Amino acid sequence: MEYKTIARRCEARFIEKKSEFIGYLCPVSDEEQATAFVEEIRSLHRKATHNCYAYILRENNIARHSDDGEPGGTAGVPIYEVLRKEGLTDICCVVTRYFGGIMLGAGGLVRAYTRGAKDAADAAEIKLMALAERLELTVDYSLYGKLPQVFAELDARVESEEFSDSVKINLCIREESSETLKAKLVDICSGNIDVKTAQKIWYDFA
Repeated sequence: MEYKTIARRCEARFIEKKSEFIGYLCPVSDEEQATAFVEEIRSLHRKATHNCYAYILRENNIARHSDDGEPGGTAGVPIYEVLRKEGLTDICCVVTRYFGGIMLGAGGLVRAYTRGAKDAADAAEIKLMALAERLELTVDYSLYGKLPQVFAELDARVESEEFSDSVKINLCIREESSETLKAKLVDICSGNIDVKTAQKIWYDFA
């Protein structure tokens, strides 16, 4: 089980026939955060002609979008479609428009709002979040050199290593691969390794 979101806020802007478009992306975890972000951008751009938006949430599979005064289907839906095609969730996108005096037409608006969202998505740092287990390993120095290959095979991510009387390793592994990793570690170390499950978390495997 995994999902894609972004690491932090980002933005991108461009001019289309004298209209300025500014696309904003923000990671959000619920509808309250999404609506708060929309209001924040509206406050930032009170003189803008339109602040159109879309957001997609894992919570209750919520998805919302708004044309904010643009002709129906020319802004909110194109923004939403970009988020959907990029596979992003727990995400809110607002595309602000300052009208430049030249009409774009329905097709032009769809292309412009699509670009506003896509440019922002292209500027984002993507996070691939997967349900994972954090493991604590303790092993003798003589066996330590055997472990990296097993970690690499199963995409286990080492977070820290402590070298004292023995080697202590903290790592994260996708939940569905955890039992396989444990079995391989016990096998390659002939049982001479201590493996403990510390906690289950969402971890960025990007």
